[in-house]
Amino acid sequence: MKTTESDLADLTRCGGRTDLLAQAVRNLLIDKGLINRDRLADLRAEIDTRGPLLGARLAARAWADADFRTLLLTDAKQAVFDELGLRITQGPEFTVVENTPQVHHAIVCTLCSCYPKAILGLPPDWYKSFAYRSRMVVEPRAIMEKFGTTIPDGTEIRVMDSTADLRYMVLPLRPPGTEGLGADDLARVISRDDLIGVTVPRAP
Repeated sequence: MKTTESDLADLTRCGGRTDLLAQAVRNLLIDKGLINRDRLADLRAEIDTRGPLLGARLAARAWADADFRTLLLTDAKQAVFDELGLRITQGPEFTVVENTPQVHHAIVCTLCSCYPKAILGLPPDWYKSFAYRSRMVVEPRAIMEKFGTTIPDGTEIRVMDSTADLRYMVLPLRPPGTEGLGADDLARVISRDDLIGVTVPRAP
């Protein structure tokens, strides 16, 4: 069952105040000439062309191609270039962590909202909320249950804390029943939240 926005209200309650503060700081930096408004608009437009489908394409190919899976897990930036034609030459490191029946990964940024925007686009509001950032590291199972996700008791949960120097994406566990799907159909199985690790893909 899909989780509704109201189910996550306690995770997003702080989002409005955070957005207002970010807007005020941005306007102050522009007014002082420390950043350029047009350049900022260009960067925002570029980010808006990115989105979870790019990450889903990476994960789908990794499910179907063992050699690409190895490359994605060992040199994610090169894998991004090979599959998407995007060269991530600057900025933080980008690492992909793999979910297995024994280990489930989930991503958080406890200090702010560091997120692989070049691959997944802009983060959802709940990812930036103080509730998610503070609670995910101490009670990940409870938080994931708010997304309708139950991780078996025998599966270890590892919460990966993104930083200004390192961003993560999850390679989800391929669900049963997807063996006959092609690359495009596989990518449609994978959601943004699967790539963050708070949900898991399910066969259509």
